[in-house]
Amino acid sequence: MSGSSRELRFSLVIPLHDEEENVAALLDELAEVLPPLGAFEVVAVDDGSRDRTLERLLEGKERHPWLRVLELEKCVGQSGALCAGFDAARGTYFCMMDGDRQNDPRDLEKMLLLLDEDRADAVSGIRRKRRDNLVRRISSRVANKVRDWITGDRVVDSACGLKAFRREVWHGTPRFNGLHRFMPTLFRARGWRVVEIDVNHRPRPAGRPKYGVGNRAFRGLVDSFGVRWLKARTVNPKVEKEY
Repeated sequence: MSGSSRELRFSLVIPLHDEEENVAALLDELAEVLPPLGAFEVVAVDDGSRDRTLERLLEGKERHPWLRVLELEKCVGQSGALCAGFDAARGTYFCMMDGDRQNDPRDLEKMLLLLDEDRADAVSGIRRKRRDNLVRRISSRVANKVRDWITGDRVVDSACGLKAFRREVWHGTPRFNGLHRFMPTLFRARGWRVVEIDVNHRPRPAGRPKYGVGNRAFRGLVDSFGVRWLKARTVNPKVEKEY
């Protein structure tokens, strides 16, 4: 299903880095789940993978006409890959999910419904029953609390990879390495309505996690203070009249 942005209900952006073992099964699941949700496209962003992720994506493109594949010139990280995907996306709604198959694309249906019914401008998932090891679960819980304390916002699961929002919500969002962990807070700072809902979370079937306590704790702390500053300096002017 392809066409102009007027014809596409949503674009699903998926950043991938060294996920060759998951690509085929991921695309097969999307082929089963997404068509009933309306006209769509999937924008898969290969973020400088060192394995055969790109090769697997190109093989999938031959079978799935709704798949678009972006190859980045070098690895820029999850936030940068998402930015590239959203820049290319054409749908009325923008959706995102991780490429490790831990997110369940079936949850997108209820997210899109909330947008359709104008009950939210952005919807973010909450992984109530995380299927990760104990260290990752505890570190994530602590990170969320620290983020809330520093930023002055309350987000249950800010780093959940499953989100959906109106196209216009994305435009004007500050871009920086790590923004994917702060999207609900950044959206709210600009006056958008953000709703969190419970989503399914699944064990990682293949491949290795890219994040751990060691490579995100200090960076996340620094980013939190940066987001606090951004919130304090954000302006949301509203035009009264145009003459």
